[in-house]
Amino acid sequence: MEKINEMQDKICLVTGATSGIGFVTALELAKKGATVIVCGRDQEKTANAVIQIRSQSNNSKVDFLLGDLSDFKQVHKLAEEFISGYQRLDVLVNNAGAIYKEFDLNPQRVEMTMALNHFSVFLLTGLLLDTLKKSAPSRIINVSSMLHKNGKNNLEDFNNESNYKGLNAYSNSKLAMLHFTYELDRKLKGTNVTVNAMHPGWVNSNFGSDYKSGVYGFMDTLLKPIQLTSEQGAQTNIYLASSPEVENISGKYFVKKKATDSSASSYDNEFSTQLWQLSERITDFKWPDIVAKNTEKEIQVIDQQPKEDKPLI
Repeated sequence: MEKINEMQDKICLVTGATSGIGFVTALELAKKGATVIVCGRDQEKTANAVIQIRSQSNNSKVDFLLGDLSDFKQVHKLAEEFISGYQRLDVLVNNAGAIYKEFDLNPQRVEMTMALNHFSVFLLTGLLLDTLKKSAPSRIINVSSMLHKNGKNNLEDFNNESNYKGLNAYSNSKLAMLHFTYELDRKLKGTNVTVNAMHPGWVNSNFGSDYKSGVYGFMDTLLKPIQLTSEQGAQTNIYLASSPEVENISGKYFVKKKATDSSASSYDNEFSTQLWQLSERITDFKWPDIVAKNTEKEIQVIDQQPKEDKPLI
């Protein structure tokens, strides 16, 4: 049976939480008694989401932070505001994401899909890492997609400017998120910080509204009767954020609350390492050393030095 106040002393940060599964995730964590920080781009929408969550959860410990996470400068600002306002972070839900039909670049000249869906996640998590470690046991949840199976391991042309296809860029970004999840899990060993990825299912929402035509639109209409509600799609997020069953589970990909195999290409450790190095260069952020406990010794510092300096974008 669910305990109403089971997350009474927990602080949770949920990105992309003004609608869809992000909103439901924030709402349900608030219902469990957690302090919840809702992240969104639009002040009015984000403030309204907070009002709704406070009302529906009967929990006043809900607030918001603003930032367009496709812009790395705004990611830094959001992280700084969180750190200055909160002493701990028990759960980070990297839910914000988008698919762009037309090619576009963020202010740092990185293709928008990869900038928001992967690089901003890499950057925000790194900026909040010390807080997560100090709050351990703590959890990181990365929202991926089954479409990662259509993604390609490609370090040479993430921007895909010459042959841009929105769905391909989206699939690549969700595959990159899995590589990040698995690589981060290896680096976090012994810290009591867990990281897992999940697929929410085909959710009936406004996500990907630019694709509600053509083949994708036809499939969306055809499969609408079996699509999930946002409440259903958020269940794995909520489970990973709060359930004691996964307290010590890390480095997994979850579908319908069950750990399952992701694509074979997502387990390419060499590519994961190279992608990590690329991500540090693209975001201009060097992750701090991650100190892991060792049963034989007091500490073991994991070397994160890049093996090459060749720019890949």
